[in-house]
Amino acid sequence: MTINLDLVIETEEDSVDMKAGLDSMQGVSDAVRCVAETILTENIPKRQTHKSKVRTSLKKSFKGSYGHIFSIDIYDSDILKKLSRIGRPAFIELIAYFISESLYKESNPLSSKAQKVVDNLGDKAEELVKQLRVSSLENIHEISTKFNHDIKVRYRNSRDSQTVIAKFDRNTAKVLQAKQSDENYDLKIIVTRLNIHTGNGRLQIEGADETVAFGFGIGYREVNIKAKKLFSENLDYNNGISREKWKYLKISVSPIKLRDGKIVKYIVKGFYED
Repeated sequence: MTINLDLVIETEEDSVDMKAGLDSMQGVSDAVRCVAETILTENIPKRQTHKSKVRTSLKKSFKGSYGHIFSIDIYDSDILKKLSRIGRPAFIELIAYFISESLYKESNPLSSKAQKVVDNLGDKAEELVKQLRVSSLENIHEISTKFNHDIKVRYRNSRDSQTVIAKFDRNTAKVLQAKQSDENYDLKIIVTRLNIHTGNGRLQIEGADETVAFGFGIGYREVNIKAKKLFSENLDYNNGISREKWKYLKISVSPIKLRDGKIVKYIVKGFYED
């Protein structure tokens, strides 16, 4: 089974700076391979070589904005069987999901099949996200930071049908400078998404309309069982009810910020019961 994708560098010309363009293409290849290999082998690759059982292959280019077609290729029968069990749609979902997580962006809700894969990965799901941030994102953003060209990665359903699964630009490049602040303060929030295996999720602050990523900053196994229950119960309670009936949690947090002050994630330090 071959999964066909393409990479588009959006530019008015049919050419881009070769060094930056190649660096960005390498970053996309590394990110996609890293996610694919982790999903299929449950091992996070620190190095990717020509001997890997999951590799990407560069194919022909196409006209228009500069880009290339490439594929994810499997060179192991057992891994191929696992990919077949997961299925193409869920596999593409997972690539989009992990790239979104690495950028601190909210992703679409996962299908039950894709969610099961994330659950089975356990702590490795968070390790994968961290690995993407240190190994791939800098290269991916070379063409954006130096020449202000946006990048799209698309799944090629067919020659005439492509679905965008990731976008990179100067704004997403800012996550490379994200750092945890020394600040600590309280918030009233609801939980809008929670991975019960990693403790990561998304929250919505009282009065806000957008959600923000959160985590506990320690292994989820070390988190107090009372906290785990409060967060999962809050998610269950507020699911499907009108906003005026939401029940809020009061928590103590430390923010992870970009250089411009934007908060991309909260690290939960404590909570308060009613």
